[in-house]
Amino acid sequence: MGLKRLIAHAFGRVTKPVRPRIGQMVQPMAADRWRDYPADGLTPGRLLQILREADDGAVDRAMALYQQMEEKDAHLYAVARTRRLALTGLPWQVISAADVHDVADRAAADEAADYCREVLSGIERFGDALDHLSLALGRNIAAAENVWEFANGELRLVDIVPVAFERLTIDEAGKLRVLTEQTPYEGIELPPNKFVVHVPHAAGGHPMRGGLLRASAIAYLGKHLAMKDWMVFAEVFGMPVRIARYEPSATPEEKRELLRMLESLRADAAGIFSKAVELQLLEAGQGKAPPPYEHICEFFNRELSKAWLGGTLTVETTGAGLERSSGGPGVHNEVRLDLRQDDIAIEGRTIRRDVLGPVARLRFGERVPVPYFRRQLELPRDRRELSEVLGRAVNELRMRVPARWAHETLGIPAAGEGEEVLSGNVEAG
Repeated sequence: MGLKRLIAHAFGRVTKPVRPRIGQMVQPMAADRWRDYPADGLTPGRLLQILREADDGAVDRAMALYQQMEEKDAHLYAVARTRRLALTGLPWQVISAADVHDVADRAAADEAADYCREVLSGIERFGDALDHLSLALGRNIAAAENVWEFANGELRLVDIVPVAFERLTIDEAGKLRVLTEQTPYEGIELPPNKFVVHVPHAAGGHPMRGGLLRASAIAYLGKHLAMKDWMVFAEVFGMPVRIARYEPSATPEEKRELLRMLESLRADAAGIFSKAVELQLLEAGQGKAPPPYEHICEFFNRELSKAWLGGTLTVETTGAGLERSSGGPGVHNEVRLDLRQDDIAIEGRTIRRDVLGPVARLRFGERVPVPYFRRQLELPRDRRELSEVLGRAVNELRMRVPARWAHETLGIPAAGEGEEVLSGNVEAG
């Protein structure tokens, strides 16, 4: 701890925040193995009921529905995973508050950032927690528990454990609660500095009136109703109709035997008939337009792509000239980059509020400048051109460029203490 922090502690000017509970509160339960399947046989009426239940606070069936939607729809799975990977595939970094805005004590801000960076780097499953929180892009809500333990005489964050979506519920005031073994119905109120709650797209302040999977539910339902009818059509009309004509003198037993032979043709495609029987195969669909089921499915796929990625051409194209006439891939990639930047900003606010804030304040006090959590954008750059711009900015414009940022951007690691470094030509001033 720096000298200024020690002096502040000695004179009592640094106050500590509310100390979080030690250990893990949300423990596994036997009921976690149970699973509901609300997407099986889904109808418009049932979908409306599930969404209304979620508005009233019972989110378990909505969460189970969203999970099944991604499992059963390959296109939805692809666009949802693409949206999440655009965020979680980027490396994260902790930035000092002094690098973002003016602070009174830059040394304190840098010290807090170094400490938070050390804590997060020591959490083995921090990446898994970020992946879990990214699921809120669809479900619109995700939670994880901060696990605190005493280490080396201080309270330290040692793990961030994802909370299963089935454990979440919302009370009458619209606040999130977590179901535990002791409170399996009403849930517990979230203690301070104990949970990470990520709600990226809340509409009107309600955590369940937003989210991309809710907007995708109608498209999912319409697409799968069309696919069901398509499968029935393929089974009934995709095969030729088998017609056998018998003599008027045929007995009922002969007619039943003839019917069994026709039924066997469905699987065996072979049969024997009397010379008195006339067999005719009528091919289905001759001279008629194809059914519209494929076009319906393609329409809903485009709707899903627009909801998740902001466009359709980043996923698929249906015509050779379609991409050029619609502005090419560059236009759509810009839209997707805009969505990604928004996801990065929202994630950064959540991690700063629920993770970095408690970590920094429990160590340094309430008045410490809390560092920022950001994803590092890997923009394509020409390093030679970038080095020339950097040299002009520092030497001619006298801009204050953080050394850490320059090392990371140019891909040159910073030298450690006492490490041998290359010496360049220095011109005499």
